[in-house]
Formats: sequence, structure tokens, C-alpha cells
Amino acid sequence: MKIAIIGAGAMGGALAEGLLKSGAAEPSELTIADPCEAALKRFENSGASLTTDNTAAVANADTLFIVVKPWLVEQVIKGILPDISGKRLTIVVIAAGVPSASISHWLSTDSNPDFTLFLAIPNTAIAVMQSMTFLVPAIAGDTQTKAMKDLFEKVGECIVTEERLLAAGTTLASCGIAYAMRYIRAATEGGVEIGFKAHDAQQIVQQTVKGAVALLQATGNHPEAEIDKVTTPGGVTIKGLNEMEHAGFTSAVIRGLKAGMKS
Repeated sequence: MKIAIIGAGAMGGALAEGLLKSGAAEPSELTIADPCEAALKRFENSGASLTTDNTAAVANADTLFIVVKPWLVEQVIKGILPDISGKRLTIVVIAAGVPSASISHWLSTDSNPDFTLFLAIPNTAIAVMQSMTFLVPAIAGDTQTKAMKDLFEKVGECIVTEERLLAAGTTLASCGIAYAMRYIRAATEGGVEIGFKAHDAQQIVQQTVKGAVALLQATGNHPEAEIDKVTTPGGVTIKGLNEMEHAGFTSAVIRGLKAGMKS
């Protein structure tokens, strides 16, 4: 599979890192394109081909990831359209809020029926092969969808979903990385206040969150079942939980997720 990635920013760069680290993409078969040479510098020793020219990037690709800001997707597609017309090409657009109908129109899929099109929303944990990716087969058959899902599962977990749920997936998992980081930051600051050095507090919180996730994955339990195991009557855990709830913890999380859905 010869892969081209257009866009080497936070998300595109993370995607490239994950594909290289996981072995999902051989360096010799990966091309990374970005108009900013500084964005490409981190990959200069990776073995991948680097270019500031999108046309050069797509020349030999059979799978193309377009990972740019939403308002740049149309410009990028129209810029490379003469070079990809007539090719059998799988295109994956990673850009929140850009509908497949618009992308299909820009790609002129009526006159270019060989295009396969996916929408995808990973998160930046794809760089360490721990992404939660949402995949929408906009113009794709079952075999093509399975192959793309398999690719994304080499860099984390992947759910094939409907386009109408993509915005919800974005706020829950892509924005969710930031929300989880904010909890870790808050708990670390709390750890400093109760006596730990900042570095030690962060290590403790990170391992605690990692352990919580591992418990849920191993048992399949609802989080409340695991909470019940450590909330003894009159104990410190229930007192802490109740104080957080008095301050609106659960409500704040839900309100934050819903706010992220608003355009």
C-alpha cells in the first residue's frame, strides 16, 4: 500500500507517526506533504518521502489521507484533482464537520467513479497507537471498509459508524483527549496541594487513570460497579466523590460534551 498524507500538523503528523511506529506503513511507501517545511522536519530521519508539493505526494499513491483544517479541504482537493482523476484511489478525509456530499462534489465522483471515500476522525493518541477512531464509509464497499478498519486498528481502536454520529464521536473522543488531559492536570495540581511533588503527582495520576481503564477493559463492568468496590460506608472515597458532585462534576462533563457539539 502506497500511502500519501497531505497535512503534517498535529493530527496529520500524529497519523504519520502512528503508521510508521506500528509498521502499518513502510517508510519507503509513505509520502508526507505539507507546505511548511518545519512541519516535515520531524520526519527527516524516518525514511518516508517528504515534500511541500501535494501533486508530487499523490503521484504514486493508492491511499490518500487529507488531514488539513476543514476550510482547506476544498482547496486541497481542487488542487490535486487533475492529478488523481482516472486513478483508482482510496481517499480518507480527516477534517471535522466537512460533509461527504461536499467532498464527493469536489472530487467530481460522477466522472471519477473509481474513487473510494472515507471520512475518519481519530485522535492524537494515534501517534502512540492508542487512537479511538471513527470511520464512515461514504463511498466504499464492505471489503474496502474492512481493509480501512484493519488499518486504523493497527494504531488503536476503530468504530465504523454513520456520518450523522461523526460530530458526536469527535467531541467524545477527539475533543475527549483534551478533556481527559484536563482531569489529569487538575488531579495533579490537587496532588501537589496535598503534599506531593508535581512530577510525582502526575506519575501517580497517570498510572491511576491507566489502571482504571485497564480494570474496565478487563472486566467489562460499568464504571459504577468498580466505584462501589472502593466506596466503603463513611469512607474517604465517598466523601470525595460527593464533594465533586456537589461542585457539579458529572454535570460539567456532560455540559462540556454537549457544548462541543454546537457549531
